[in-house]
Amino acid sequence: MPEPQRKFSFGRRPEPKPSERQDLLESLAATRVQINQAYSGFDTAQDPELVESFVYEINALQSRYSYLLRRIKELEAAP
Repeated sequence: MPEPQRKFSFGRRPEPKPSERQDLLESLAATRVQINQAYSGFDTAQDPELVESFVYEINALQSRYSYLLRRIKELEAAP
């Protein structure tokens, strides 16, 4: 009976689960919706403190979006 092949990674990341990529894509889509909602709130806000809160929220969501996009690209680049 032949011995099963072993995979050695030598410092490479393990192959991602298909569900991990799908989870990231879903999070990316949800974040995009939240960014659009925050921009809508920003456009209609009149109170300076509320405007400022939307600015912070938009910046935080854009950072999250960038992170998720980077993670997806990393998964796609992995052999």
